[in-house]
This record gives sequence, structure tokens and C-alpha cells, in this order.
Amino acid sequence: QVLLAESGGGLVQAGDSMRLSCAASTRTNYAMAWFRQAPGKDREFVAAVTQRGGATTYADSVKARYTISRDDAKNTVDLQMTSLKPQDTAVYYCAATWFVGLTTDQNDYVYWGQGTQATVSS
Repeated sequence: QVLLAESGGGLVQAGDSMRLSCAASTRTNYAMAWFRQAPGKDREFVAAVTQRGGATTYADSVKARYTISRDDAKNTVDLQMTSLKPQDTAVYYCAATWFVGLTTDQNDYVYWGQGTQATVSS
């Protein structure tokens, strides 16, 4: 199995940027994704990247502001977040799936990190 660990969360002001990183315990050819869960809300899809990083997809709420990327040599998947808004405040989770194509359904993901808190103030 693959162990995932997120890092890079913290407190920033609206308009700032933040980079989250997900480190895997071993090199994987799984597709990877980021999800987030805000207080009182369900977990929602944020972004996903294919096994070799050739394709990505984003939730409409973060499109053009977030960028997901992977570095298989380092066993990491990053989420570059820009123009942050208070509504981006959430616990961010990385996840992995063996699906060949991109999927936004959290039920398709097998391995999950424990999450990292990102807080955006007004």
C-alpha cells in the first residue's frame, strides 16, 4: 500500500498563495488528486493528475487559480494555490487511485493522506 502525507498548510490572507505537497511512501504510477473539506461541508474534489502528469482536471471553483503537478522522481504531488479566497479554507487531502483516466469521485480513491489545514483570512 501507499502511505500519503500532506504538508504546506497554514494561515494566509486573501489574495496570497500557498503550495501544498503530498509525499508518498513509495513511487507510484497511480493517478493522484486533491480533495478538501470545509467546516460543516462535505469533502469535495479539487484537482487531479494522471499517472504521468499528462492530463489534469480541476473543480470550477479553483480552475485558473490552482495547479496540480507531480514529480515521480521525488514521489510527490503538489498543489499550487494562488489568489486564495476565504472560501478556500479547508482541510486538504491528497489521494491516489489506480484508475487509468481522471476521476473526481472520492469513492474511486483508495489511498488517502491525513490532511493539512489551509486557512485564508479576509
